[in-house]
Amino acid sequence: MKGPLEISSRNVDLSEELVDLINEKAGKLDNFHDGIISCRVMVEVPHRSQKKGVFYNVRVDLSVPGGEVIVKREPGEDLYVSICNAFDVAERQLKEYADRQRGDVKRRETKPMGRVVRIFPEDGYGFLENVDGREVYFHENAVLGGRFNDLEVGNVVTFVEREGDEGAQASSVNLA
Repeated sequence: MKGPLEISSRNVDLSEELVDLINEKAGKLDNFHDGIISCRVMVEVPHRSQKKGVFYNVRVDLSVPGGEVIVKREPGEDLYVSICNAFDVAERQLKEYADRQRGDVKRRETKPMGRVVRIFPEDGYGFLENVDGREVYFHENAVLGGRFNDLEVGNVVTFVEREGDEGAQASSVNLA
């Protein structure tokens, strides 16, 4: 962290142990993003209720190159747990932010497309031809939505190819 850690509190006194906990948790954030510019932590008791007791809010504001990561947790009854939870979320968000900056964003894979080439409705199975020209077996239970009887030769479908006991096998077959 390039700047000093700022810890503030409102309507609550922080013990030396809690300040040490915050320092320790903030120090570990550098493991998830090495460009943290500043870190501000606010611990507060928004309002005291005689019926419900004391609830603590913990807010962590992190300045990083190109943006900010802000964590505001819902009120919790245990201050120690509230601090730990806020920093756990900060770690996850920092990791996601760093991944986005590097371009390591999860991409959804598109399901392969195929065409029904043979179907045996009385026996409950058929074959698809995938884009490589290979035939892939499918069972009526692999057809989503119970639509096996709607399939005809020539229908275009999406599917997931798996290795079965006797070769390639399709699951999650769906009419395209």
